[in-house]
Amino acid sequence: MRRSPRNLKIACNHRGLTHYGGVCLFHEFIQVLQFREFASWHLRYPRRNGTFQYLTGLPNYPDPQSLRRFLLQAPSGFREQLHRFNNRLLRQFIHLPEHRSRLILDLDSTVVTVFGRQEGAAVGYNPRYRGKRSYDPLLCLEANSSFLWDTELRPGDAGTWAGSRELLASSFLSTPSDIRELRVRADAGFGYGPVLEILEERQAQYAVVARMTASLKRALGGLRYERLNPRWEIAQCEHRTSERAPPRRCVVARRPIEETDPEPTLFTLARYLYRAWMTNLPLTSAGVWHFYDGRAGMEPRIRELREDFALRKIPTRAFAANALYLEVVRLAYNLVTAFQRTCLPEEWQNLTLSKLRYRLFWLPGELIRPQNRPTLRLAYSRAVEGWTEKILHRIHKLKPLAS
Repeated sequence: MRRSPRNLKIACNHRGLTHYGGVCLFHEFIQVLQFREFASWHLRYPRRNGTFQYLTGLPNYPDPQSLRRFLLQAPSGFREQLHRFNNRLLRQFIHLPEHRSRLILDLDSTVVTVFGRQEGAAVGYNPRYRGKRSYDPLLCLEANSSFLWDTELRPGDAGTWAGSRELLASSFLSTPSDIRELRVRADAGFGYGPVLEILEERQAQYAVVARMTASLKRALGGLRYERLNPRWEIAQCEHRTSERAPPRRCVVARRPIEETDPEPTLFTLARYLYRAWMTNLPLTSAGVWHFYDGRAGMEPRIRELREDFALRKIPTRAFAANALYLEVVRLAYNLVTAFQRTCLPEEWQNLTLSKLRYRLFWLPGELIRPQNRPTLRLAYSRAVEGWTEKILHRIHKLKPLAS
């Protein structure tokens, strides 16, 4: 039996090892795009700051205090600068890896609870922490690419559709001119006349959950329903969101309430559960149903923004600084999403950031310098070698961002 070594010394001073070997691929993506030059061309920040330097290429991680200083000391117009910068990035990213002619924008809001006296936070709808102050940011995501198209920070007691017109106007403004068709999906919080009007002014096609007003409830029982599937029936009618509003197409679906159903969240009437959508889509009633159900893909992306991109961790007490933070989150999220869509294998393109860390970013590696040339040596694996080469090949096919 071989003897085990005696007087074994463990040294914790090997600086070449890293747990973030895969991050070099993302860094190469940033380098090929010439992101630092693109940012310096479009953003003006008068003072040096560790956080902003990191965003534009510095390899060190900023500590939380650096982030707070950056947000609090930013000039008054810097949030608008970063917002326009994010829009410019989207107009270039949306056509990668291939040209797009249609966008599908999904609208929603999310409750961000705060534990302190943050400016603009207020007590509103908060199902998890009832009675706690919160923000209620509006989010707009593009469905096929998963890009965070736009954001709007709101107080927790904001009205259901407060800020929706501004968010939509901003989203339309950032849409490339060569997009021929724009479709929008939203829940009942956006089912108000002014929201539908701005969609129609922009000639956007939409499916928005109808609010169950008294006039719509009265109409439900008199509709002629057709069998859609073994459980659901479907019909359509014309409905006005208010007395002065024009009549709009309304698609209604219903199914019988079953004894095994949990407590219903949908509208119920005469032992039926109902769903309804206001729409101007040139689709059949069943087509509107299936189109709207694609909006369910927004939920995991919102969870990813909250948990992996720290959306729920409000960093300061100032409303303007927190609105800027929302734009920083948007920038980070869209850069990672662009990297996924353009450079990673198809089966990895829908992974959340937490899963992407385990698959790619946390690959162990060793930094060596043969012939004084820095080389990152990853673990030997044919699989790792294969997809690393493919990722690098896709990265180097990209063109720098156009200023």
